Amino acid sequence: MAPKRRATSSAKAGGKKVKEEPQAPPKDKFTSAKETLKATGLQVKGSSKPDSFCSLSNAEVHEDFDCMLNQTNIGHNNNKFYVIQVLVSGGRYYCWTRWGRVGESGQNNLAGPSHVDAAIKCFEKKFKDKTKNNWSDRENFVSHSGKYTLIEVDGDQDAEVKVDTVDSGDVKVKNVQHVVLPCKLDEATQRLIRFIFDNDMFKEAMTSMNLDIKKMPLGKLSKQQIAKGFEVLEEIEAAIKRGEQNKLEDLTNKFFTIIPHNFGRNRPPVISDDSVLQRKKEMLLVLADIEVAQSLKAESEKAKEEMEDTVPHPVDQNYQSLKCNLTLLDKKSKVFKIIEKYLNATGQKGISIVDVWQVDRDTEAERFSENNALENRKLLWHGTNVAVVAAILKRGLRIMPHSGGRVGRGIYFASENIKSAGYVCPSNNIGIMFLNEVALGKEHTITRDNSSLRKAPAGYDSVVARGQQEPDPSKDVFIELDGKQVAVPQGKAINQRQYEGSSFSNSEYLIYKESQCRIRYLLELQFKSLW
Repeated sequence: MAPKRRATSSAKAGGKKVKEEPQAPPKDKFTSAKETLKATGLQVKGSSKPDSFCSLSNAEVHEDFDCMLNQTNIGHNNNKFYVIQVLVSGGRYYCWTRWGRVGESGQNNLAGPSHVDAAIKCFEKKFKDKTKNNWSDRENFVSHSGKYTLIEVDGDQDAEVKVDTVDSGDVKVKNVQHVVLPCKLDEATQRLIRFIFDNDMFKEAMTSMNLDIKKMPLGKLSKQQIAKGFEVLEEIEAAIKRGEQNKLEDLTNKFFTIIPHNFGRNRPPVISDDSVLQRKKEMLLVLADIEVAQSLKAESEKAKEEMEDTVPHPVDQNYQSLKCNLTLLDKKSKVFKIIEKYLNATGQKGISIVDVWQVDRDTEAERFSENNALENRKLLWHGTNVAVVAAILKRGLRIMPHSGGRVGRGIYFASENIKSAGYVCPSNNIGIMFLNEVALGKEHTITRDNSSLRKAPAGYDSVVARGQQEPDPSKDVFIELDGKQVAVPQGKAINQRQYEGSSFSNSEYLIYKESQCRIRYLLELQFKSLW
C-alpha cells in the first residue's frame, strides 16, 4: 500500500523531499513568498458576518469592527483563538467576544446593549488587551510574545454570491430578474467542473492538513497571511540549517499562530526537521492554489451580477473562468485505449479510469512551441491534490520558489503511474492525474539525489533520475501530437540492470523550464481501498 502524499501544482511526480541548498537572502521579508504567490488570482473582498455562535437575532457586523485572533504556545500546550465583533441589532449595539481552544466552541460573552461609541470602545479595549496593538493602527500590526496575533482574512464566507433560483420550465430565474441558461457542457464535464470547484472538497483537503477552516474559511483566504506563513518557514529552515534547535519552538509557535491549525487537545508538534518543513511548504502551496480557485468563483459570480437579462449556468461560468478547453474522449477511441493500457501496465490494482479529457490551455500551445526544435518527447504522468486541479488548469504546471525535491527545483514527471499516483490526494475516492507531453531533448542521467539542481547541466535539456525499473521501452508506441511524434509507454516495468545501484526505485523526469511541458490529458480516476 503506497503511503499518502500531497502535491501541488508545483509538486513532484515522485521522490522524498530533502533539504535544499541555502538560497540568496530575499530583497525584503516577503520577496520569496510574493514570488510564490504572484501567479495566483485576485483577493476577494466582502462584508463580514456575525460569529456563527452568536444567537443575537438579525444581527449585523458594524462597519469593519470584526477580528479573529490566534495564539499558539507549544510549551504551555496553548492553541487558542479569540473573536471580537461589534454587532448591531434593532438599532442597539453590542460587543461580542468568544474564546477557547482551536477546534472547540469555547466560551463567549455579549456586552450590551449600549450606544455605538461604548460598543466600539469595548471592542478596541479588548483588541488592545489581547494583542498590545491599537485597532486604529492594525494595518501596521506587530506580533508580541505572549499575546494574540491578528489573522488576516478577506471576503465573504464562501467567496460566492448565493443564487436564489426558482424553476421556470427549462430555465431558472435568479431573484426573478435573471434567467439562468441551461448548461452547455456534457454531463461528464459538468460533473468534473462541479468536483474541482466543490467547497466540501476544498474543506476536506484543508481539514486533512489540520488547518482550522473556521479561522481560514473559504473565500476569506488572504495571500498576505499565506505569505507570512512562508516567511516563518524560511526562518525555520535557516534555523535548522544552522543547528539552532533552541529557536525552533518559538518559530513553530509563530507559524501555527499565523496559519491556524486544529490539533484538538494534542500538543502542537515542533517543526524540527526538513521533512516536516517541506510538508508545511507544500501545505501552503495547496492553500494558495485553493485561493486561486475561490477567486475564480468569485470573479464568475461578480460578472454574473453585472449581466442584465440572461446569465450563463454557474457550471459554465466556472468552466469559462479556467480559459481552458476540455474535450471528453470517446472510450472507444484509439487514444483512450492507449492511455488505458498505459495506466494498467504501469499502475497498481484499485485504480480505474472514470473519464479522460483532452486539455487545451489558453496560450499554452504558443508557449510550448518555443521548444519545437527539441525532439525526444514523451507522454508522462503527474499526480496532484484534487484541491489544486482548478489552479493547474488555469495557471499550468509551475515551478514555485518554495518547491524542491530529490532532483532539485523543477517540474517532476514519471513514466510509471504507480509513482505519480502516490502524490494524488483523492476526495471521496476520486482523484485527478495529468498526462503531459514533455519535450525532454538531450537527457542528463543521474542515479543519486541532487537537490541543488535549478536547471539542466550545460548542453542538456532535462534530467532523468534513472530508476531500478522502467516500463519496457520495446513496448513504447508513438502518437502524433501537432506534427510531433510522442512516445507513450505500454509495457510493464522491467528491471534495469545498468541502474540496479540507483537510489531511485522508479525513474523521475525533470524539466526546469515551464515551457517544456504541455498538459495534454486530464484523467478522472476511481481509487479503491488505497487510503
